[in-house]
Amino acid sequence: MTDDQRPRRPIRSFVLRAGRMGTGQQRALAELGPRFLLPYQPAPLDYAAAFGRSAPVVLEIGFGMGGATAQIAAARPDTDFIGVEVHEPGVGALLKRIGEEDLTNLRLVQHDAVEVLRDMIPPGSLAGVHIFFPDPWHKKKHHKRRLLQPAFVARLVQHIAPGGYLHCATDWQDYAVQMLEVLGAEPQLRNTAEGYAPRPDYRPLTKFEQRGLNLGHGVWDLVFTRVAAA
Repeated sequence: MTDDQRPRRPIRSFVLRAGRMGTGQQRALAELGPRFLLPYQPAPLDYAAAFGRSAPVVLEIGFGMGGATAQIAAARPDTDFIGVEVHEPGVGALLKRIGEEDLTNLRLVQHDAVEVLRDMIPPGSLAGVHIFFPDPWHKKKHHKRRLLQPAFVARLVQHIAPGGYLHCATDWQDYAVQMLEVLGAEPQLRNTAEGYAPRPDYRPLTKFEQRGLNLGHGVWDLVFTRVAAA
């Protein structure tokens, strides 16, 4: 088999890193995982079956350790949230928060978000999508690994209901510029602001973000809505 014949590995926007699991996170995975952790499967997800009710659904891609996700879910009990994250310590940490705060409107998937979106999220079914502080891949040679690329956004928007929203945030200015260009070029999205948006009240400041703001670092929010098909 020649090099040209070998199947190309997809460019991923993440690198799996080994992380230490605390005993509380391990216990949460064992005890709460069966209820709140949805297994990846190449079949459309039945939201009503997953949550036990019918409600608007928001997808969060890459929730990290899940602190902001838990706060948003607690503040919006009438909305159901699906958080996707590949790193097990973050999944365990958010499961622990779910148990401590009795957050019944959260479900998690530990898998590549691109595949979850493609295989599990029905078209036009999401009330919103959150992508907060994705890996900026700050070296220019790694920019191709950034999640917010035209092809991904074109796929993503197909899963958002007309009138639904896409909310992104980053603390890297050059990534913010790229996000604004990519989202602004997608014909099915409309910017809710002239450029960058004020931070919506529902997105809490993280300790890391607040520390950066105190040092004069910037944070850029972008909020777009999906327009109805012509």
